[in-house]
Amino acid sequence: MAIHTQESLSGFIASEPHLSTTEKGDARLFVKIGQEHYRREDDGSFTQTETTFHDLVAFRKTAERAHQRFAKGDKFVAEGYTHHYDRTDDNGQTVKVEEFVAKKLGHDLARTRYTVDRPRRTPATDSLDAGLEDTALSTDAPRRASTGAASVGR
Repeated sequence: MAIHTQESLSGFIASEPHLSTTEKGDARLFVKIGQEHYRREDDGSFTQTETTFHDLVAFRKTAERAHQRFAKGDKFVAEGYTHHYDRTDDNGQTVKVEEFVAKKLGHDLARTRYTVDRPRRTPATDSLDAGLEDTALSTDAPRRASTGAASVGR
């Protein structure tokens, strides 16, 4: 059987995460993300070039969990796909835009101090969703207050 692969994206959260709902009532996360770019020089060193900014969205539980755990400045990795579409700008012109739709989203282990808090296994935590609210929290990002779980600070 072939290895399942998808597009990936890494960068930093450039705006405060915004949680809203779709017309169907699903949670929707929107953030501007930044990607730093570098050029390799002849001597082997790297020179930072422009930083580009893009839109990232996530839906349902991924959106809710990301909104709780991510803050502006956090480094992330995401798996998903690029969605291209047309929209009308303020001048009535049709413009082509793209956004990255994150199906999976987490802190970048290579650029984030990180600890994992694994609760004791109980029948309640053995189900797929139980216990997820308390696992894999970044110690570099403030946690949004909305659940009774412990806070994580910078």
